[in-house]
Amino acid sequence: METSLHRDLKSYYAEEEAQFEVPVGRYRIDVVTGGRLVEVQHGSLSAIRDKVRTLLGDHEVVVVKPIVVRKQLVKLSRKGGRVQGRRLSPKQGRLLDLFDELVHFTRAFPHPRLTLEVPLIDIEELRYPGHGRRRRWREDDFQVEDQRLLEVRETHTFHTAADLARLVPGGLPNPFDTSHLAKSLGADRWIAQRVAYCFRNMGTVEQVGKKGNSLLYRFAPESRVKTA
Repeated sequence: METSLHRDLKSYYAEEEAQFEVPVGRYRIDVVTGGRLVEVQHGSLSAIRDKVRTLLGDHEVVVVKPIVVRKQLVKLSRKGGRVQGRRLSPKQGRLLDLFDELVHFTRAFPHPRLTLEVPLIDIEELRYPGHGRRRRWREDDFQVEDQRLLEVRETHTFHTAADLARLVPGGLPNPFDTSHLAKSLGADRWIAQRVAYCFRNMGTVEQVGKKGNSLLYRFAPESRVKTA
């Protein structure tokens, strides 16, 4: 079932005279607007990877991958029931979360016909108890009734692998390893390892050696970074 969040994001990216839920070949497209196919994907990018690769053969495609920065949890008494309380989720997304998805999407991005739009958004999530007979609410026992868009804070647009590389602040040693990258990004090393994996598969960085158990990288000249 389509959420309000999905509908809101489709409307947000629709231009005048846009068409919604349009059949294209064997696929159904969220929005066709301005000669481009727009796919809004709140779930995993891996789920639409093959679909996008097929569509890119003949079409300009925009993939919208929202990242939830702030989520307000709305507790309902039951499905469709009254609001019993609100609180903010302790989980806060950030732009670097994009690489959690890109590890499964490097076979599709980058591509000359593909644009990746990443809006940072605030949402509210309506929840009700998972079992109607329970008298006490358990935080880990719930069903999601709906999600709604509250605000689009900002949007980041990526056309090429070089666009993604600009997310890394300057000052890295040459060569560098993922510990250097983690420090530069202000992130845990496992996150930096995912970033390095994506960059390596996109041709953004080159592996140039090894120091102990750490792989060493350097950024490739921009002229050699993949665009397709």
